[in-house]
Amino acid sequence: MDINDNIESPLNLKVSFNVMLKHYKALAKNDDEFVAARAKRILDMARAYPELEEGFSDVSILKEREKEIAIILEDSFSPVLTKNEIKTASVPFHNLIFNSSERFRSIIKTAGDNFELQIKNMPEDDRYIIACTIILNFCYGYNLNFKRPFYYEIPDANGILRYYKILYNADFCEIVPTEAAKKITQEDYNELLDNFENIDLWKEKFPPNSYIFRGFVISNIFDVTDDQSISNIKSNLIGEDKRKDEGFIEEFHEVFRSLLGINDLKVGFSIYNEEEETFERVYGVGMNSFLLNKSEKICCEGALCGWSHNRLLNENKYFSVSDVDKMFELSKGKAPHIASLHEQGIKSAIFAPIANDKGLMGILEIVSNKPQVLNSINANKLIDVMPFIVSAVERSKSDEENLIEAIIQKECTSIHPSVHWRFEREAKNFIKSEMNGEQAVFKKIAFENIYPLYGQIDIKGSSEARNKATQQDLTLQLSAIKKILEKASEIESLPIYDQFIYQTDNYLKGLSAHFQVDSEQQISDFFRKEIEPILKHLYTIDELKEQINAYFDSIDDKVNMLYRHRKDYDDTIALINKEMASLLDAKQVEAQQMYPHYFERFKTDGVEHNMYVGESITREDSFNLIYLYNLRLWQLQVMCEMENSYYQMQSDFPVSLDVASMILVFNQPLSISFRMDEKQFDVDGTYNARYEIVKKRVDKAYIKGTTERVTQKGKISIVYSQKQDEKEYLRYIKFLQSRHYLDTDVEIVELQDLQAVTGLKAIRVSVLYHKDENDKAFYTYDDLMKEIRA
Repeated sequence: MDINDNIESPLNLKVSFNVMLKHYKALAKNDDEFVAARAKRILDMARAYPELEEGFSDVSILKEREKEIAIILEDSFSPVLTKNEIKTASVPFHNLIFNSSERFRSIIKTAGDNFELQIKNMPEDDRYIIACTIILNFCYGYNLNFKRPFYYEIPDANGILRYYKILYNADFCEIVPTEAAKKITQEDYNELLDNFENIDLWKEKFPPNSYIFRGFVISNIFDVTDDQSISNIKSNLIGEDKRKDEGFIEEFHEVFRSLLGINDLKVGFSIYNEEEETFERVYGVGMNSFLLNKSEKICCEGALCGWSHNRLLNENKYFSVSDVDKMFELSKGKAPHIASLHEQGIKSAIFAPIANDKGLMGILEIVSNKPQVLNSINANKLIDVMPFIVSAVERSKSDEENLIEAIIQKECTSIHPSVHWRFEREAKNFIKSEMNGEQAVFKKIAFENIYPLYGQIDIKGSSEARNKATQQDLTLQLSAIKKILEKASEIESLPIYDQFIYQTDNYLKGLSAHFQVDSEQQISDFFRKEIEPILKHLYTIDELKEQINAYFDSIDDKVNMLYRHRKDYDDTIALINKEMASLLDAKQVEAQQMYPHYFERFKTDGVEHNMYVGESITREDSFNLIYLYNLRLWQLQVMCEMENSYYQMQSDFPVSLDVASMILVFNQPLSISFRMDEKQFDVDGTYNARYEIVKKRVDKAYIKGTTERVTQKGKISIVYSQKQDEKEYLRYIKFLQSRHYLDTDVEIVELQDLQAVTGLKAIRVSVLYHKDENDKAFYTYDDLMKEIRA
């Protein structure tokens, strides 16, 4: 077998001892007779086998000349050091080793028959390119610093990975070009400098087998398990979202096993919450805490004994438990941390504080199922590791704080992605000013020449519906009180009971005749101040206990009132808002892809939304009115879809309510600015304020000369003031009629004047509905109600 088989390389490898034999030729002339005689003996032996000097690639010759090669290498592989040094002789970029120290052979034997020795951190393409850089050094004199540490990973007798660093001695090598070798020019060299990863370019400049390598390399190998374990711990701690990676904690176990030489070792963490004086679990895939065991959090004093509590929290020093079972007996199971370890079958452990100058942040927990393998002596190895863990925890805490802030920003403020760039720019300027020692001011965020779009899907008669629910609840509660009082009067004939019954009857009559806003508060005070004290007295009467218990069971703990019909109403409003907002948000994703714009929505008794579109928001010189028209049509279509979606799910709601939709058209561009105190955008300037006035009042506006509201169930109302807006929206309506979104009953009405706003008109048109998503028929609102009730 040839050593070049199955290897693609610019080097044709030949094992040769030519360079080493040259050293012996020089030593043969040494003044020291012993040195000279030994050199001559080696040269005489080598002369009988010219292939040792000329070079060979046949692997069988290594076996045939094993004895002679060992003699040549005897000075390099001293018998005195063979049990201590880890050393091999081999050809470069090849796993073929033809001579080695006794200690190396022992390490490989311990690794097992199935172990295959490989350089761990040298990719296949890198082997070719590194061989090329060696040629540039040897043959062309370019001093390229290509050297990087290479490693073997070899398991020991316990199956623990140990890391060995390889240092090459290339003193006994020579490289010569063949006829196939291409001359490398300065221009070639300059091109290669910027193309390390372009394997095709390197193969073009250095074709396979275009140079001959003669010689061998001596590898001096060092056990660097501790250093590499620390490096691996650092690598594991660097990077984002490690806690989401399933393999992270297992890798962490492995590097600690290598560092401490214990194969069944596990690592856990717990966080110290200073405010609550508790230890808490670290959340993440595979994360565990052996201190907390099954608990999510434990108070510090309940998790540790007095001594260990002081050691970790006050002194910030580690401690070990080398024999958990023994300590469990000595403490009689009263030391909480020992009891927790004992329950989990842990036999030895180390607890190390993760602390900085500000104090304890958490605890590193290292445990084993074997007694005494973790102890106060090997715990000292953590001294080199803890600074990196502390740094990682500090960074993690900072990242978590930033994440919390980001979530608050996202969920609780109105900074929409479309305008985020502007806030980011001002924040950078703010930081720059602070860094330069200047007065930092967060400048006003404003956008000019913006076109607004506004729409709402509003619950019709929401006030009346809530009043009715309140009236029903109060009637039920008053009736229940009246029955208790009547029974009490039968048992114990006291005039005071009759007086309370009289009051109750008056409230019931008032509720049925004319419910007023303050009725709820008056009756609530009556229950709290007068009825509750008397019920406590009546509870002493056995015949009334069951009835009074039933009454209090009907009372809601949060509002301290009967809350049945009002709860149905409130739940209905919440569900409507949730479903409508969810649908609108989903549709918004499509709209943003059409053209980026600012969007915000609000949940009230229904859902309102604002949209602002313009060049100053998008930052691009791309805005055209066609995008505004497109969004207006999109908005009208989506409002129809929301109406349909609502009535399809109406039967699922606790209370049956109607909705009415409205769109406000404002055809002049305006300016908006972010109001820091309110955390939302609002219009700028007196003229633009007219738009906000109309928005707030128009849904309550009446059609001129009537008492009919402009918004009606089953219809969409489009409010506008300019003739061109009317023409535009009539075109959209005609298009949506062709798609069966809208009916043919289009009407144009004038609105009564609002305060400081005149000349408003509205287009009203009925929505066409489907009973469900699969229904192909079209219904008006009245038809739909008949179908649903049929």
